[in-house]
Amino acid sequence: MLLLAAACTQRPASELATNDSVGTRLAPRLPTGVTLDPATPMTPIGPMPLTMRLAPEGDRVVLSLGGYARQGLEIVDVASGAVLQEVPQASAFVGLVFSRDGRTLYSSGGNQDVVYRYDWSGGRATLRDSLVLAVKSPRRAGRRYPAGIALSPDGRTLYAAENLADSLAVIDLASGTVRERVPTDRYPYDVAVDGAGTVYVSNWGANTVSVFEPSGDGRIRAVRPMLVARHPSTLALTADGSRLFVVSGSTDHVAVVDTKLRRVIARLLDPPPAGPHEGSTPNNLALSADGTRLFVAEADANAIGVFDLSAATSNVAAAHGTDRLSGRIPVGWYPTAVLPVGGTLIVANGKGRGSQANPGGPQPTRPHEGQYTLSLIAGGLMRVPLAETAGDALARMTARVAAANHWADGPQRHVYPPFAHVIYVIKENRTYDQIFGDDPQGDGDTSLVFFPRPISPNHHAIADRFGLFDRFFVDAEVSADGHNWSTAAYATDYLEKTVPSNYSGRGRTYDYEGTNGGFGLKHVPEDDVAEPASGYLWNLAEQKGLTFRNYGEFVSPSSDDADDPLPAGYRGNKPFLFSNTNPLYPGFDLTIKDQHRADVWLAEFEQYVRRDSMPALEIVRLPNDHTSGAAAGHPTPRAAFADNDLALGRMIEALSHSPFWKNTVVFVLEDDAQNGPDHVDSHRSSLLVISAYNRPGAIHRFVNTTDVLRTIEEILGVQSMSQFDYFGRPLRDIWASTPDLRPYTHLVPAVSLDEMNPAGTRGARESEGLDLHVEDVADEALFNRILWRTIKGPNSPYPGTRRASAQDLRIDR
Repeated sequence: MLLLAAACTQRPASELATNDSVGTRLAPRLPTGVTLDPATPMTPIGPMPLTMRLAPEGDRVVLSLGGYARQGLEIVDVASGAVLQEVPQASAFVGLVFSRDGRTLYSSGGNQDVVYRYDWSGGRATLRDSLVLAVKSPRRAGRRYPAGIALSPDGRTLYAAENLADSLAVIDLASGTVRERVPTDRYPYDVAVDGAGTVYVSNWGANTVSVFEPSGDGRIRAVRPMLVARHPSTLALTADGSRLFVVSGSTDHVAVVDTKLRRVIARLLDPPPAGPHEGSTPNNLALSADGTRLFVAEADANAIGVFDLSAATSNVAAAHGTDRLSGRIPVGWYPTAVLPVGGTLIVANGKGRGSQANPGGPQPTRPHEGQYTLSLIAGGLMRVPLAETAGDALARMTARVAAANHWADGPQRHVYPPFAHVIYVIKENRTYDQIFGDDPQGDGDTSLVFFPRPISPNHHAIADRFGLFDRFFVDAEVSADGHNWSTAAYATDYLEKTVPSNYSGRGRTYDYEGTNGGFGLKHVPEDDVAEPASGYLWNLAEQKGLTFRNYGEFVSPSSDDADDPLPAGYRGNKPFLFSNTNPLYPGFDLTIKDQHRADVWLAEFEQYVRRDSMPALEIVRLPNDHTSGAAAGHPTPRAAFADNDLALGRMIEALSHSPFWKNTVVFVLEDDAQNGPDHVDSHRSSLLVISAYNRPGAIHRFVNTTDVLRTIEEILGVQSMSQFDYFGRPLRDIWASTPDLRPYTHLVPAVSLDEMNPAGTRGARESEGLDLHVEDVADEALFNRILWRTIKGPNSPYPGTRRASAQDLRIDR
């Protein structure tokens, strides 16, 4: 790292605008910073298709949808991509299989704790009944959550991975009852059965595939599980059952198992071409008809990886491949399923064309939920000729994938001011327009402002002095993935595939921010199913030997565990956090003011000043801009934001009056932008960068969460965590060559921090059922509507995103 402040090239901040070219191609850009360049047109399908199966007729496929807005089945014509039938289910998740005779279709019911059984006739599905795994209370979430399903060779038994119960259910189809249950490892995901009746179950929360052999009378017995790779998901057996392909999204490779030897004989490596081996996220796979090629859906590379297999790996004598990645096919956003059908490769993309704007906005007769971030996501289906997946055609498409992901733009020589300390502040869920829509320097919509300058004077004053970023986008949709994107530059396939169900009220616990199976110290696992393999920003600090302090991120209060022997306080729920977290600093808890959090931080900061020693990296959580909506007896939304604003102002004032001001930089961002409208895109949010070397003015260049992380990494001289920060666009060009050491003086918002919501209002009544103790557990769409009415009044129409989306903002390379 070069800390040569004098060498910083100084340009007016207003000139730091978007360059609209990507080589010779222009392509839609995603909030994650990459572009989309699909090889063939996409047709619209439902959100987040998790599984795709070829129908017995061979002319259509069935999709299992696991989205926020809709779950169930879609039957799609292979030739045209047209949706032929939509079959709603209360819940759906991963499992989908046809009977041997092709007359019955089984679909996992996720949160309903059932497997739905459909009659299949004339290319259509008609519900027959449900196979009940557990009796579910209508008011409670499912306890078993069936995921992958598969049939026995004789078709009389159905095996269902019970994702939340860590077990495999053995269902007798004649009686429709569960014959037995056998334990698996954590979070079983997919099921495959070979011709001899051996059952294989991938364990999403472990590193194993459970193996069960027939024991007579339709029962099975467990044998030694096979070690494969961390967090395995989708399985694919060869036609003869001799090879089992096991995908591992968080380690970017596919393990190949010899089922006779019961061990891994090959590993098909699938990472981006440089940087950490995390970021392509293989999550689904399919073999060619002759078994010599493997197609892998790379969710975060927005591509299909193509492997030409060797004879040893495929167990096909005619195979002449090398087991190396032959190339990639560019597809849509987050491909989740791939299937060769005849001469065509069918690809289902979980997020389709990207983050979509809503030009018309909501109308009184339209459901407002259509404007919620997760509601804006829809899938897309592609058909790629198999003839174009080899030779020169594949080489050309591989180059397009590399260009779309900017894989040629690795780390470069960089120059920063002499920063020795980074303070990284993470806030909750606001869009740019809600805070800065009234700032004439930027691209704002004044009609969407929730918290204008009188309520957020410090945010505005800081932006005035240190720079206004009006093209900052969060990578995440919601807080569950937002805190991973904000601290790890990556969200695992577990996060992406379970968040829509959890946030739409279709069950599952909040298995995020370091806990599994619930929130709190009692639910901190040794291996977190949602944790990226490359770890978090604090792990980079640990590896580098940097000093670090955590304030409120990934913590649980000791009250969550009555057996906690340590003094009362807040515990970091990761090993390095545990010993480097301020135990007095609360995590997310809207009953505690951000003023208290600022007091705790300031008290420790004063100790750093006295000792003349401050950590190289601090992560600080300031969550109260989330607000409690209209909940009676809680601060009004404007009081909650004013509390958040004042806390930030006080912290910056203290820093700027200290000896550390000359060599410290502060980054302030939202973990996501789900709780509000924005006229550019639902992912556009607020970013503040604060130091003595920042310059005033509007900065119009594209920047996102992982670009900020890459900037922090370069300043601290640490490695990157995923392809998103490794190939990011760090903020190297915003600094002045000489510092402005004038201190900052905080401003007092023009609203009392003690202003409380009254009881008896419509918003108060609707807020009674909202759980605000853990972020985003509440119904977020309802929460946003309550918040809008509370601030804007009952007669102001609830808005939606309009104008351009993030993908209409061209790349700045």
